[in-house]
Amino acid sequence: MSDVIIIGGGAAGMMAAYGAALCGHNVLLLERNEKLGKKLYITGKGRCNLTNASDLDTLFASFVRNSKFLYSSIYAFDNQAVMQLMEDYGLKLKTERGNRVFPLSDHSSDVIKTFHKILKNYQVEICYNTKVTKLLISNQQVTGVEALCNGKKKVWNAHSVILAAGGCSYPVTGSDGQAYELAAQAGHTVLEPKPSLVPLEVKEAYIKEMQGLSLKNVSVVLKKGKRELFQGFGEMLFTHFGVSGPLILSASAVANDAIYHGETQLLIDLKPALTKEQLDKRICRDFQENPNRAFKNVIGKLLPAKMISVIIELSGIDPDKQVNSITKEERLDLVELLKAFPCTITGTRGFQEAVITRGGVSVKEVNPSTMESKIVKNLHFAGEILDVDALTGGFNLQIAWSTGYLAGISISDVQRLGIEYCQQS
Repeated sequence: MSDVIIIGGGAAGMMAAYGAALCGHNVLLLERNEKLGKKLYITGKGRCNLTNASDLDTLFASFVRNSKFLYSSIYAFDNQAVMQLMEDYGLKLKTERGNRVFPLSDHSSDVIKTFHKILKNYQVEICYNTKVTKLLISNQQVTGVEALCNGKKKVWNAHSVILAAGGCSYPVTGSDGQAYELAAQAGHTVLEPKPSLVPLEVKEAYIKEMQGLSLKNVSVVLKKGKRELFQGFGEMLFTHFGVSGPLILSASAVANDAIYHGETQLLIDLKPALTKEQLDKRICRDFQENPNRAFKNVIGKLLPAKMISVIIELSGIDPDKQVNSITKEERLDLVELLKAFPCTITGTRGFQEAVITRGGVSVKEVNPSTMESKIVKNLHFAGEILDVDALTGGFNLQIAWSTGYLAGISISDVQRLGIEYCQQS
C-alpha cells in the first residue's frame, strides 16, 4: 500500500509527488501517457514558460478567477521557490519580457528532465499508460483507486489520493476531461469546463484577407454594448477564422462569459502611441507631401501591406482619389478607423486550441489551506482540475506548481514529520 497516490503526471502532479515525498511519504504517481509532462512539452511553443518572476501583487492580480482561494498555496510555494527548485537541480533559467521565465536552453524537455531527477531523488514510483477509472471511497474517505494499467484492470490502495489530472485543453495530451468524472464520483460540483486562453472567432469576412498578419504594440478593447470587458496592450495575430496571439488570449480569459452569450466587439487601436489629434496631423503631413498621389498609394506609409485594402474598403474613400481632394470629414473618419478597427467576436475556438480550461471543481468544496476535499477525507486536488485560472505569462503553471506542492505537503498524517519542515525545505 502506498501512502499517497497521485493521479496525473503533469505540472501539478509532479510537484505534488515532490511535496509528498519531501515529507517522507511513499508516493505512487499514475500517468495515463507513456511519459510525464506531455502538455508541458508544448507549452510556450515548446519553450515552457514555467512561471512569472513578478512580485506577488502582480501574481495575484493576474489570477482571473478565485484568486483568494490561492493565497495559501502561493505563499506556501511561490514563483521564487519554483525557480530555486529548478536551479537547485541544475536547470538554468532566464527571464524575458513581461517577467516570463523560461529554461535557458529554450527546451521544455529540460524542465521534464529536471523533474525526473527530482522524483528519482525522492524515490517516487511512476506507472505509465495507466488510466484511473474510479476512486475507491469508503465512509466518505478515499481508500485507493481502480485503473487500467496497460489495458489490464488494477486496484491500488492508499491512505491519500491527489487528483491532478488536468482539464480539457489540448486533449491529445491526455487532458480530456476524464478527471472531472472522478471528481463527480466523489460528490464534487464540477462547474462547466470552457476553453480559455483561446483564439477568438470573428464575424467579418475581411479578416481572412489579413490571415497571417502579426501586429505588435497595439492596444485592444473588448466591449459588450457600452460595457468594457477587457483592455490590453501587446501582440496579436489575424488568422483565417479570427484573431489570436498573447493579447487576444488574455482577452479571452477575462471576457469568457460574455463571449459565450452573444456577440462582443473588439476594437483595435493600430496607433496607440498617438492621440487622435497627433494621428490626424501625421496623416495630413503624408497627404501634403504627396498631394497628387492616389489614396491607395499614400496610405501604405501607415499600415502593413495586408491591411491596406481592408482599411481602404472600410474607410469608404475611393482608392484612386487624390489625397488633396480628401475632405476633412473623410480624414477624421479614417483616424477613427485606425484608432478603433472593428471586429465582431462570435465565440472562441475549441479545447483543441485552448491553453487552459476555465471551470472545474468548485473551490467552495476544497480547503484552500490543504487542497483537501471538504466532502471526502484524504482526497486532494491540484492544478487545472480546479476552477482557478489566470492570464498568459507563466501564471497558470505557477498555479499548478503551488497547488500541487501544497496538496503534497498537506497529506493528513504529515504531522509525524512536521509540516514546518516541509514548508522550509
